[in-house]
Amino acid sequence: MIPKEVLDRKGPRSLKDLNPEVLVYLNRGQIETKNLMEWLAVDQLKLLKLVLIDIKKEDWYINFETAINAQKKPTANSNTKVIGEVLAILTENRSVYDKLKTHTSDLVRCWSCWAQSMHCNTIEELLGEMQMYAADTHFGVREVVIFATKESIIEDLDKAINILKKWTVNSDANIRRYAIEVLRPIGVWTKKITVFQEKPEKAMHILDQLKSDESKYVKDAVGNWLNDASKSKPEWVKNLCENWEKNAPTKATTYIIKRGMRTINK
Repeated sequence: MIPKEVLDRKGPRSLKDLNPEVLVYLNRGQIETKNLMEWLAVDQLKLLKLVLIDIKKEDWYINFETAINAQKKPTANSNTKVIGEVLAILTENRSVYDKLKTHTSDLVRCWSCWAQSMHCNTIEELLGEMQMYAADTHFGVREVVIFATKESIIEDLDKAINILKKWTVNSDANIRRYAIEVLRPIGVWTKKITVFQEKPEKAMHILDQLKSDESKYVKDAVGNWLNDASKSKPEWVKNLCENWEKNAPTKATTYIIKRGMRTINK
């Protein structure tokens, strides 16, 4: 049994504030991380070793250890990606992924996300496989799925937009948020989408669908998208926001406009 105080904890503000008992459960994959500090603290190789024992693939461990140690500047993010890449090379077995993508540990689900993304040959297949990760209840998995898919989306942007248009009406706010966040012209720690920097109107089908979304998570993403676009096409963003203000005067739209115009209004 995991103690109630562990399950009900708040994430630590710094690594030195992390409860050692919590770290034990994290490294065993028995609980999810609460925040970035916990995510950074997990010993991914220690966790991986237990996961491989569970799926009866202990002999794979040396492949992961070698790849992790071969990095010049390993980070928590790069370790997650490397583990996913090695996993993709080692297996395409659906039963393995079916187990990993529903694992209690958010980090294990991140590995699975990276690995499965590498087995997809078309944008349709990729987004079909990735939707469950976009809908994940954990913030870390929802960010990793963006890292794992953005470059492929850029390479087949028109098809991706057509697919993601349908996601904007999904009942799950996490899926709606992914549909706009993965298309951000600049984004955070991801490749820029130069097409949207030059022609932001290409994303209008997505933006129009979400301009009055009630979810703060989605509103923030739409506002951030517009703010990105405003750095290269300020007049276009200004005109769009004026149009929305006139024709879609909801509280949600007002919030998005304010967030999207923050660079313009500095």
